[in-house]
Amino acid sequence: MIQEGERAPDFALKDADGKTWTLSDFRGKTFVLYFYPKDNTPGCTTEACSFRDRYAEFKQRGVEVVGVSADSEKSHKSFAEKKNLPFILLSDPEKKTIEAYGALGEKKLYGRTFLGIIRSTFIIDGDGIVKKVFPKVDPADHAREILDIL
Repeated sequence: MIQEGERAPDFALKDADGKTWTLSDFRGKTFVLYFYPKDNTPGCTTEACSFRDRYAEFKQRGVEVVGVSADSEKSHKSFAEKKNLPFILLSDPEKKTIEAYGALGEKKLYGRTFLGIIRSTFIIDGDGIVKKVFPKVDPADHAREILDIL
């Protein structure tokens, strides 16, 4: 997993509307980059809604929120519309960015081990440097936890 103080890996991923975003699009701004397993699942919905409910606080601090999963652009669009998510959701179906940040790893569910997306978050400054890493996240309280640090 990428560590605090390291340069954030570049990416080029599409959002729900098909617009491509790169790391350089956030130059000069601090942003929160969070990785989550799947749209419309209980934990991921809880996490996304916690960011939604506190999004105005992030914007007041000049901080953008960006979510990334392997779901399709169409899935992101549906998820964002259904849950009124005001922030950017990026699609990484090949999981290259997810892997570059170290958010792909071994998970266990119902006694089964598999390779999956590890719920994790990175605060990245305007120079592209990782300022804070959250390697494991409590979806319900995560937005507040980040705001306490910002």
